Amino acid sequence: MTSKLAALMPDLAPWRSSRDFRLLWSQGLVTYLGSVMALIALPLQIKELTGSPLAVGVMGAVELVPLVVFGLYGGALADAVDRRKVIVLTEAGMGLLAVVLLLNAMLPQPALWPLYVVAASVAALAGLQRPALDSLLARIVPHDQLAAAAALNALRWQAGAIAGPAAAGLVVAYAGNIPAYATTVVCFTLSILMCRRLSPVPPAEHAAKPSWRGIAEGARYAWSRPVLLGTYAIDLAAMFFAFPNTIFPFLADELDADWSLGLMYSAGAVGSLVVSLTSGWVSRTRRHGLLVVFGAAGWGLAMAAAGWTSQVWLVLMCLALAGAGDMVSGLGRSTIWNQTIPDRLRGRLAGIEVLSYSIGPQLGQVRAGAMAGWTGARPAIWTGGLACVAAVGLLTITLPKLLSYDARTDEDAARRRADEGVEPGSPGTAGAGSQDAGPTAVTPGPGGEQL
Repeated sequence: MTSKLAALMPDLAPWRSSRDFRLLWSQGLVTYLGSVMALIALPLQIKELTGSPLAVGVMGAVELVPLVVFGLYGGALADAVDRRKVIVLTEAGMGLLAVVLLLNAMLPQPALWPLYVVAASVAALAGLQRPALDSLLARIVPHDQLAAAAALNALRWQAGAIAGPAAAGLVVAYAGNIPAYATTVVCFTLSILMCRRLSPVPPAEHAAKPSWRGIAEGARYAWSRPVLLGTYAIDLAAMFFAFPNTIFPFLADELDADWSLGLMYSAGAVGSLVVSLTSGWVSRTRRHGLLVVFGAAGWGLAMAAAGWTSQVWLVLMCLALAGAGDMVSGLGRSTIWNQTIPDRLRGRLAGIEVLSYSIGPQLGQVRAGAMAGWTGARPAIWTGGLACVAAVGLLTITLPKLLSYDARTDEDAARRRADEGVEPGSPGTAGAGSQDAGPTAVTPGPGGEQL
């Protein structure tokens, strides 16, 4: 029994073997704890200023264009320059934007427009940063430890996602926006100092300068790989139809449970944490496409149940189940990405990954906000959950190679192992990592969001 339990425990090998992984893991935790304060304070502040669900949802639309443009360019940039410099500079930019939020909140009458400007600017900087972060993991962690690194990154996100929203909800509710934004500023200051200690990560020899032609090359590669295409499409659909986080304040009002707002934001992370704490099985999994499909379908079903029930504790339980499903899907996606994508294209494909797990939540905010203004928060959530399940089923039928993906037989995975000198059948063939993350850490949809 003891050996079986030990086999389920997270593998700490990446933490022991890589100084840069330890720095990046710690930096990510600090950044998330600061960001979640702003992530909860921003929609709540817009709600207080406008009283409109649509006004809250519009924040996603404002973020969309910068995220698309800078996410794609950030992928090309990550393949062409030192990824450490990109991370440090963008982190500093987001820290300055946190200062803007703090100064605006300190005004006698805080203005609405700076909130949208900051949201758009953060999306642009996150678009530039995330490909550099995503493509860094495979450079600082040995191939046979990528799956373990994915699980540890997920564990980091969940630790912050459980404690962070609950604490942020209390801070915003009882102390106001100023302490929340001040905490964000402090956390980003610490994060920048840690990022500066990372080792340089120069681009590959003869790397081309960032260009739209290079971006197009990455897009053509992704389009020619049905397995990759399936991971992007399923994540996009799941987040578009079933990402209702921005209307949680209105759901709490409908349930007459304002006290539950912070718990709603953190409930998904509880389910994700359970998966991560028992993630030893990930390194022995070969059929990662199954994880993507069934995890995303589980996310949708649980969200539908969360919107259907009127009991707040059942809502929180369903949100936790949704987080578990999203984590399983995220582990599958990130593993396939790192197992199959060649290093010369890793940054550009990471830019496409940013779009797949970030555009969905942004559009999902608009969809949820608009529908909640029409039908109320609960119908907006349960109909989106059912639509998510239907979309996952349709995409699985359309792209059957995702469901049949096997790390032992996939040609791209075999080519990547050969490039890194990993023998077939070694532990390196079992899995890889990525957030969120949304992140990046494994990014289960919302998990990887910055600021």
